[in-house]
Amino acid sequence: MMTLANKITLTRAALSIVMFLFILLPYGWARITATLIFILAASTDWVDGKIARQTNTITPFGAIVDPFVDKILVAAAFFAFVGIKELDVPIWAVFFILLRELMISTLRVIAALEGKVMAAERWGKFKTVIQMAAIGTIFFVLDVYHLSHLVSGPARECFQITFLTLQKVPYAITAIAAVITWISAVSYLKNNWDLLKKSWSLPVCK
Repeated sequence: MMTLANKITLTRAALSIVMFLFILLPYGWARITATLIFILAASTDWVDGKIARQTNTITPFGAIVDPFVDKILVAAAFFAFVGIKELDVPIWAVFFILLRELMISTLRVIAALEGKVMAAERWGKFKTVIQMAAIGTIFFVLDVYHLSHLVSGPARECFQITFLTLQKVPYAITAIAAVITWISAVSYLKNNWDLLKKSWSLPVCK
């Protein structure tokens, strides 16, 4: 029977897809809804890990799929943001973020083939926090933009001024997230270099 923690992890994957679809809808209400879905999905990342540890139900499935689902959530948000011209999210930064995630996911598969589970490192956890914070900030800017069109009177002017003030934030924060993401990649590669080197080499005959 699937554990509760793993069910929550898979729920996060489903929420990521729903969030992506809502961001693609060019309506303010849809993107504000996407923000709420993101907050719910991101919170489950903490919940499933806590439940797994407290109930002693940590499984190989959870250890591998949990970080993979985090990548789905991050990729879904950044992919959708790139298509929104008002945000000016740099596609080069998104590309490097996703490239790193695919590379480290491949390294996890290699570790699994060797019968090992590659544990999350401090830099990896910090990277995830920065990515989630970046996505949350971009959602905030996007919501301010849509609220400036949904409300009227003095409130509209206030939201418009706020959006103009924050307009460059999505570009900058995505670039920062990309840099930190690659610092974590270097850390993973350095700490697992022997495993990687073994995977591309032929066994030594004795």
